[in-house]
Amino acid sequence: MTLFLLFIGILLLAHVLGAIQATNVIAARIAEENPPEGVFVPVPGGRLHLIDLGTGHGSERLPVLLLHGATSNARDIVYGIGADLARQRRVIAVDRPGHGWSDRPNGRGDAATAAQAKLVVAALDRHGIDRFIVVGHSLAGSLATLLAVEHKHRVAGLVVLAGATHPWPGGINWYYRLAALPVLGRLFVHTVMTPAGSWGLKKSVEASFMPGEAPADYVRKASAALVLRPDEFRWNGQDVAALKACLTAQSPRYAEITAPTAIVADPADHVVSTGIHAEALHRQVQGSRLVLVPGAGHQLHYTAKQVVLEEIGRLAQAADDHNSPRQAAQ
Repeated sequence: MTLFLLFIGILLLAHVLGAIQATNVIAARIAEENPPEGVFVPVPGGRLHLIDLGTGHGSERLPVLLLHGATSNARDIVYGIGADLARQRRVIAVDRPGHGWSDRPNGRGDAATAAQAKLVVAALDRHGIDRFIVVGHSLAGSLATLLAVEHKHRVAGLVVLAGATHPWPGGINWYYRLAALPVLGRLFVHTVMTPAGSWGLKKSVEASFMPGEAPADYVRKASAALVLRPDEFRWNGQDVAALKACLTAQSPRYAEITAPTAIVADPADHVVSTGIHAEALHRQVQGSRLVLVPGAGHQLHYTAKQVVLEEIGRLAQAADDHNSPRQAAQ
């Protein structure tokens, strides 16, 4: 019996080591195929990766800060609307801490929305960005709204796209819960998640675009595979696992938001409930504009691109007009 158990143990160890090796090979290939295309900006304990577009526009036009959601990176939102926006004004897209090519200086501690907000603001400071219009998609709706609450003097406009802004009934998907666990999570992402995720990535992307269709080149152009790297997927799980508590703490403060605000959502969004999030935010933020786009699904910056660009443009122009007297007085 002892020899049998020893044999089983050796067999299991061999399988685990083989899975770890396969994960490392796949992760290295993903990194090589999706190199950083922006600049690295120092922040306390590390650096964040920023994609900076449209730098030739004058300072009279406020820049737009783009914040991506969960299970993605800055290229997702840049590919969707960044290039179009950059024809009119400067655009800064940030890889949130631990995503894309940004560091995660405090590990699990950077899962909190407040911690990510501090790092993003530190990067903007270092990059010379003062006032801006912030656009947050999905999970980053939490980050964009918190910036609008805590940095009123810097946020000249707020646009929330299918954003997670309020606590919701129920939990999160099992793979996020598992990835976020301290010990089992590490084992999961270093043995199972990367090979399995590589096999199912295309289907996952297609599901996120329902009822619409993802662009044929989305996986490549949005560098969607980056999230399959073990550490990034673990940090992504930590973000999702921490989100509900963060929103419970910050959502009562949304009435403090003074920036002009546009909220865009599909009434039937199957990822983030419009009733729980978008409509509740609209009720709390005085003067906010709620734009409903039936049939657009969750990936609004692709499926309702023109609507999104119009809302950002309208709000940004108003912010520019309001900002001009401020500049003249300085």
